[in-house]
Amino acid sequence: MTKKIVLISSGQPALNPRLVKEADSLSAAGYDVTVLYAYWNDWGTVLDDELLSQKKWKAIRVGGTANDQSVRYFVSRAIHKLANSLMRLSGSVLLAERAIGRSCTFLTTEAQKHSADLYIAHNLAALPAAVKAAKRHQSKCGFDAEDMHRYEVSNDESSRHFRLARYIEDLYLPQVDQFTTSSPLITAAYQKLYPHKKAIILRNVFPKTNTSIIKHTGCIKLFWFSQTIGPDRGIEDIMDALETLNSSQIELHLLGNRPAHSQDFIDRLNTSSLNINFHAPIPPDEIISFASQFDIGLALETGLPHNRDICLTNKIFTYIQSGLAVIASDTQAQADLLQQYPDCGLLYKKGNSGSLADCLKQYADNPEYLNSTRRNNFDLGQSTLNWENESRLLLKLVQQTLN
Repeated sequence: MTKKIVLISSGQPALNPRLVKEADSLSAAGYDVTVLYAYWNDWGTVLDDELLSQKKWKAIRVGGTANDQSVRYFVSRAIHKLANSLMRLSGSVLLAERAIGRSCTFLTTEAQKHSADLYIAHNLAALPAAVKAAKRHQSKCGFDAEDMHRYEVSNDESSRHFRLARYIEDLYLPQVDQFTTSSPLITAAYQKLYPHKKAIILRNVFPKTNTSIIKHTGCIKLFWFSQTIGPDRGIEDIMDALETLNSSQIELHLLGNRPAHSQDFIDRLNTSSLNINFHAPIPPDEIISFASQFDIGLALETGLPHNRDICLTNKIFTYIQSGLAVIASDTQAQADLLQQYPDCGLLYKKGNSGSLADCLKQYADNPEYLNSTRRNNFDLGQSTLNWENESRLLLKLVQQTLN
């Protein structure tokens, strides 16, 4: 009989490439896969429509949107806001499951409707749903920690988010049957908190690509991407570095949504004298081929809060797999990665635009060095840092959990 697996997220598939890769791998391995997810934003919904039409696994949106199941959507928002207000007034975390995410209550209800052999949560607001559904159906559950969640928003251990995340983690993580993380340092942090809970690292890499790299000639093209373009994400460092170099032979390409609340920052970018190009979000499975047209990938993590210091984003692995040279800030996680793979690129001191400018100059002054780094990274992505390798670890772990 085909084993059934339910993946649960409080976000959207198009905004969570890791969720999609796991669903693809499990489905390809013969499992009956269902993804439960929740609305996050409109542009992600447009990408979802395109993405999900191509998948063999099932996807069910829970908790409504402003335009679809609107009553349920506004009820979920009201519950979420009320729970957070009561928590602020009382200081209690008893309403943590309703305060941690808008869709948490509805995900929990929906997950219990689906009888499965394994439930895997992909963020904290989905974790209660996975554990409770597994209990109801006397099956297994797991958690994929792409981030160190209690330090995801702030380092302040008295902050509301920290107390919420700690409560959810302490209550539910000890109950999961399998546990995966996205970086060695996140694994170490969780193992210190939960020494009896073994965590397996699944790196944020993508499947191998058939795209070939384009040899650099002429103007150097820098690339940075994320879900949103905004302040305090390291973009200020590269702007200052480019202004220091004052080179008309360097282009900066930024891919991501430009939200209204970041408009002042976007205006600053638009009015600068730098050669900045904006690109709208694209489906996750197109990012490698899109990135391959550039020369250098920028991993500009600020290291704050603590999670950003110990996480390894899909950003840096995308650059490597696309055949881009990497310039990365010296967060603990990125410094460790480039120590392990020293030919991948250069580190700069985070927050130090002069150090970043020096890295850019090394590549600008030596095109052959740039091209050899790009060739090395593309080969590394094809041989080692790819989802084909990581997915084997996932499938082995799932098999062990189910047996």
